[in-house]
Amino acid sequence: MEAIILAGGFGTRLQPVVSEVPKAMALVNGRPFLEYQLDWLIAEGFTKIILAVGYKREVIINHFAGQYRSATISYSVEEEPMGTGGAIRMALWKAEGQRVLVLNGDTIFRIPLQKLVDRHLSRKADITLAVRKIDDAGRYGEVVLNRTGRVTGFREKNENNGEGLINAGIYVLEKIFLMEPCYRGKFSIEKDCFEKVYKEAKIYGYPGEGYFLDIGIPADYQKAQHDFQQFED
Repeated sequence: MEAIILAGGFGTRLQPVVSEVPKAMALVNGRPFLEYQLDWLIAEGFTKIILAVGYKREVIINHFAGQYRSATISYSVEEEPMGTGGAIRMALWKAEGQRVLVLNGDTIFRIPLQKLVDRHLSRKADITLAVRKIDDAGRYGEVVLNRTGRVTGFREKNENNGEGLINAGIYVLEKIFLMEPCYRGKFSIEKDCFEKVYKEAKIYGYPGEGYFLDIGIPADYQKAQHDFQQFED
């Protein structure tokens, strides 16, 4: 399988501490956050990775060029912001297979990716979301699953400020699913796709318990400086 990493975000909330580079290139212990993502994907067996880039994309392209360690790197370039869904759909034109793994470029969630893919295939799902139980689901919004793991609803941010499952920013999706004409142009994969079609489409959740961190706010970015020592070679 191929992987797409969404690395085109502005990182508005992180601007007070990271302003010269795209959010995915924020330094953690002297290394770009994106390198940790790529190291993990390579360790999990991925050899072709598509970076969806936009804001200050030259920083990413100049750093990685077309190769990083054993992985081939290609780029899907947004000339203007296309939203998470639009960015994924553009990057899918670079993918050769029937399905892809998609990751947010500012989030890390250490789960067994092959098991995630196997679960997706065994259910013949359209989309499988990696989900993580946290104490304060209100910060992100909650994903509701039934006993079989199928998505039955979504709760908005701050609707449930207690324990719950959140969308952890990793998806397996069938390429053909986003090729429908209704998904042309700029759109949010979360709001305009997942939350609108879950009743009809086969969208499942894959709960994981691995390390999770979103570096999107300064406090968690600082937390990464300590935590990521465990991911060094």
